[in-house]
Amino acid sequence: MNVFIFALNSMALGFGLAMDAFSVSLANGLHEPQMKLKRMFVIAGTFAFFQFLMPMLGWICVHTLLEYFNAFSKLIPYIALGLLAFIGGKMLIEGIKGEEGESEEVGKGALFVQGIATSIDALSVGFTIAHYQLFEALIASLIIGTVTLVICLAGLKIGRTFGMKLAGKASILGGVILIAIGLEIFITGVF
Repeated sequence: MNVFIFALNSMALGFGLAMDAFSVSLANGLHEPQMKLKRMFVIAGTFAFFQFLMPMLGWICVHTLLEYFNAFSKLIPYIALGLLAFIGGKMLIEGIKGEEGESEEVGKGALFVQGIATSIDALSVGFTIAHYQLFEALIASLIIGTVTLVICLAGLKIGRTFGMKLAGKASILGGVILIAIGLEIFITGVF
């Protein structure tokens, strides 16, 4: 396989898969406008880790548990919608009630759920890279994770900048964004 084409395909996959994580990063930046650089790397790194992990899990499923994965793949849009609607709804309610004052950090549990919810569709990428050898699948997944890291850092920076300007309405906007992403995953996955 041509190394350039392989890298280009992997970056394109990474870019496409990272759009949900970018949007959630944007929402997190809006919700936490005082976010420090270290925290930005923790959040972006979490999304990058899951975007790396999920294609590898999909690849493993193709090579070992294909029949079980086929049954599970039908549930992916419902799971993503439920997780993102829950987190987005919580942010929306906090913003409407005015509980925002001092912007709280997105907790570890919520960040974990966001990481899974935004990358669960990447499990299916395991099917598209199923013809790769293990080393190639690892490299492709690392490229996907790296692209996600960069894109999420940009989303956090943009969200943080606008979060400073939007102050009191940041949680409402962030919650709406998360719910919209969940609906988009659901609609495209089911219909």
